[in-house]
Amino acid sequence: MKAVGVYHYGEPEVLEVVDLPVPEVGPGQIRVRVYAAAVNPSDVLLRQGCIDPMLAGRLTPPYRPGMDVGGVVDAIGPDTVSDLRIGDRVMAMVIPIDPSGGAYAQFIVLDARQIVRAPAGTTHAEAASLPTNGLTARLALDLLSMAPGEWIAVTGAAGAVGGYAVELAKTDELRVVADAAPTDEDLVRSLGADRIVTRGPGVTERIREVVPGGVGAVVDAALMGPGVLPAIRPGGQIALVRSQGEPGTTSLGEHKEVTVRNVFVPEYRYAEDKLDSLRVLAEEGRISLRVAEKFPADQAAEAHRRLEAGGVRGRLILDF
Repeated sequence: MKAVGVYHYGEPEVLEVVDLPVPEVGPGQIRVRVYAAAVNPSDVLLRQGCIDPMLAGRLTPPYRPGMDVGGVVDAIGPDTVSDLRIGDRVMAMVIPIDPSGGAYAQFIVLDARQIVRAPAGTTHAEAASLPTNGLTARLALDLLSMAPGEWIAVTGAAGAVGGYAVELAKTDELRVVADAAPTDEDLVRSLGADRIVTRGPGVTERIREVVPGGVGAVVDAALMGPGVLPAIRPGGQIALVRSQGEPGTTSLGEHKEVTVRNVFVPEYRYAEDKLDSLRVLAEEGRISLRVAEKFPADQAAEAHRRLEAGGVRGRLILDF
């Protein structure tokens, strides 16, 4: 099978097309013929070697990035409990440090609990755009466990995780104040934000103008870190989509009056019910599937360069 991986860490050009054996399917497993794999910031971190300690001793090169797949059930292992059948269109969240390896491959074998039906009427690319970012936002809101009617702020609301955080907060009947650049205001408004404030310097003051006492929580999809703490009321919470110390983050420093919730999406790798609930919301039109651009798999390096350049609205997808 064709796959895309790295033997040596570095810039996008280290990604190369490789030929690997089709993986065998075992008990409790399903093999998926992958037609679409989304490109995530975590893929960049793997390519750069930032998660090398997690890979060491677990997998052998080439290391494959990729956390989202859209495809078709190709084989079902013995003693597998699932209502899926060969030929069904599916989507799944993949954890590249697991024995499955990452999603950048024509075939992948996963635990059956990782796989659900793709939303009806969607393309493979659209299905692949949902799992990891949707589950990240879902986990963030589950950890915050806010009551209906409370105010929550979402940073990076025009991005993939931020966009789902806005939409899912509204399905949870929360009130949402979200940041956006002027060019993204219409997009963020369409996602359901109750109030929009201009992103950038002074954003916390603008959030406080909307909610003078401070919001009950922030989903910090923009990795603002300490910069957004003043927007939170005493006793409030912040959900970090990357833990402190990871690339791109800044230490929160003093935060005695704010509870930190670290969002580690692999905790939901087997949360079949959570992923399937996202499918239902997508079918109902309550969350959006945004595909920004598609690339042939052999242009994975170009897709990574596009992601790292910033400003992507929606998901970049590799076609397999």
